[in-house]
Amino acid sequence: MVRHNNQLPNNLPQLQNLIKRDPASYKDEFLQQQRHYKSLLAVFTLRPTEFNKSLDELVMFMAQVAHCYPGELTTFAQELTDLLQTHGPVLDKDMRMTFCRALILLRNKRLLTPTDLLSLFFGLLRSQDKELRKFLESHIVTDIKNLNSKHKDAKLNRNLQNFMYTMLKDNNAKAAKMSLGIMIDLYKKNIWRDTKTVNVISTAVFSKITKVMVAALKFFVTVDTNDSDDESDSSSSDDDAPNTRDVIMANKVSKTTRKRQKNLKKVKRLVEKNKKKKKQSQPSNFAALTLIHDPQGFAEKLFHQLEKRHERFEVKMLTLDVVSRLIGLHQLILFNFYPYVQRFLQPHQKEVVRMMQFVAQSSHELVPPDVLEPVLRALVNNFVTERNSSDVMAIGLNAIREMCSRAPLVMTEDLLRDLAQYKNYRERSVMMAAKSLIHVYRSSMPHLLHKKDRGRPTEATMEIVAKKYGEIDAKEFVPGAEVLLESEDQPELDSESDDSDGEWVDVIHSEDEGGNDVVDKADNDEEEDDDDIEEEDIDEEEEMNETDLSMCTQGTTSNDTPTIVKKVTKKQQLEEKKEKAAQVSTMRILSDEDFKRIEIAQLSKQMTTARNRKRPAEPEESSRGELVRLRDIENIYKKRKHDKQTRIESIKKGQEGREKFGYKDGRVDPFSSKTNREKNKNKNFMMIKHKAKGKIKRSFKDKQIKLRDHLLKLKKMK
Repeated sequence: MVRHNNQLPNNLPQLQNLIKRDPASYKDEFLQQQRHYKSLLAVFTLRPTEFNKSLDELVMFMAQVAHCYPGELTTFAQELTDLLQTHGPVLDKDMRMTFCRALILLRNKRLLTPTDLLSLFFGLLRSQDKELRKFLESHIVTDIKNLNSKHKDAKLNRNLQNFMYTMLKDNNAKAAKMSLGIMIDLYKKNIWRDTKTVNVISTAVFSKITKVMVAALKFFVTVDTNDSDDESDSSSSDDDAPNTRDVIMANKVSKTTRKRQKNLKKVKRLVEKNKKKKKQSQPSNFAALTLIHDPQGFAEKLFHQLEKRHERFEVKMLTLDVVSRLIGLHQLILFNFYPYVQRFLQPHQKEVVRMMQFVAQSSHELVPPDVLEPVLRALVNNFVTERNSSDVMAIGLNAIREMCSRAPLVMTEDLLRDLAQYKNYRERSVMMAAKSLIHVYRSSMPHLLHKKDRGRPTEATMEIVAKKYGEIDAKEFVPGAEVLLESEDQPELDSESDDSDGEWVDVIHSEDEGGNDVVDKADNDEEEDDDDIEEEDIDEEEEMNETDLSMCTQGTTSNDTPTIVKKVTKKQQLEEKKEKAAQVSTMRILSDEDFKRIEIAQLSKQMTTARNRKRPAEPEESSRGELVRLRDIENIYKKRKHDKQTRIESIKKGQEGREKFGYKDGRVDPFSSKTNREKNKNKNFMMIKHKAKGKIKRSFKDKQIKLRDHLLKLKKMK
């Protein structure tokens, strides 16, 4: 059919629209454009560096209608691919971008396999066109994401990962870094979050190209974005934890006293503190570091590279961070790491706080104390000394606390008692840092502390047993499960009392609960009574048992006998509780309600002293995560200096609701006369300056003259 005045060959957008509507009717026009395209392509191959506008428009037109004529365009994609592979580096940048866009259109129409296209695009990452590299990177990530959206193609992913592995070893720095960035992006978007991806990325750490090595190191020191989702999911389990009301209802009576009101406030603080510590102690989910095949070999090789290569200080810091995290997470043994970091533990050293963080991260219970002791001594000698400022001393004590919380055996008794003396230091920052170190050892190895620093013993602290080097405390029962046997024998509370506001009281009521108020532990640690139960000696308790009680008391004086009896009795009580807990753990399956009741009982142990009196005790330190937060070391207790505007706002806020400051006129009659003193306040200063002069402090000579004149006046009067 002959069309007169046909304008379609010159109007490609209109022809494209018509072909998509009715491909068969406009096939002749398409074939005409195809012949034109081939002729232009033959000319372009002779001069690929020049821009051809007609060819540019025709390539996009052919890509848009390729699905309408698949038979006629079977070689179209291969022609563009060959052109990019042959003349890719010398092509005009606009033409090269057009060819890539056309191939992406064909890929979206399922006319091109992903392997062929992605391998081509990875090769184009070597080009010097930054805009093209960014465009290709975005498409590669999007395409792989779409491929794995419904189901993951393991074979395809494996082939692409192998290709990326070869790209990471490419001599072209830009191509290697872009390939690494693509893999990291795919990992963070949870598309390639598997072992092979992490281990391929780990090979980039040993790249000779510094930018590639730094990008890989930053990947391992950055907390994954998906970890926050994991923590938010885990925080939803807080509803199962006991709250303040649960603990109150477990120890509820009707009588209210001042002592019970005080204890109620303290238990509320204790519950909130425990919840806060649980949230803070969520171990960071280093999914990437946990997926490394050989962490010991990887850490040794990375540390060896650090010693041999001469890189910038910032690169060394990144390497030390990765090595320290590996050591702490996998509990590796790398003895050469600690002397290397020890050289940088000086107050004037750049980024010394981060060096302290690395030392704390790399400390764990399997490192021999002899290896960590020189590092601890360096921290004490270089930081915790009075020749330094109070801030330096506080940061040093904080670093020692973080290190000892992960490896408590490194501390000696003499050194700990010396550091504990800083609790009375004149600067508050040092004092609070020393107290935090004491609190760490109260819950792990209280026998190293002086008796007055151990705090009032509670049921929880009585159950603490210091572990030896390499010892693992593997329990065969649920600690605290014995409370389930006791709760079955006790009567339940009335349902009517559930609606009232309960009070925290003693489980075993004391006789003097009416008037004796309980004071805070921090104010009364040094004033403990002599008859308080002392901390038990672990070695003696292991030797003593119920059968040799009489033998122990025969060779002792009357003053020593009660102490020995107390120790043996406590041991017997602990053994009985363990037997009951093991009995409950083996004979029944514990429910969520049972675990909640056990946690309430364990919390009550922290409030119950050895003499059955309620008293707030320091909660046991929760398990620390692998990552040491920098603010845990930098955080010092110091009164911050406010700016002028903040001080003015604080002053105005304090003046709200109070009477106006100044002279108060207390006269009943406001029209009555005023005194001369009141009138002087409104007079000009020149009128009363001769009287104000008398208020000025006189010199000794003036006093002599005044005294002489006074005596002469008295003499004349006589």
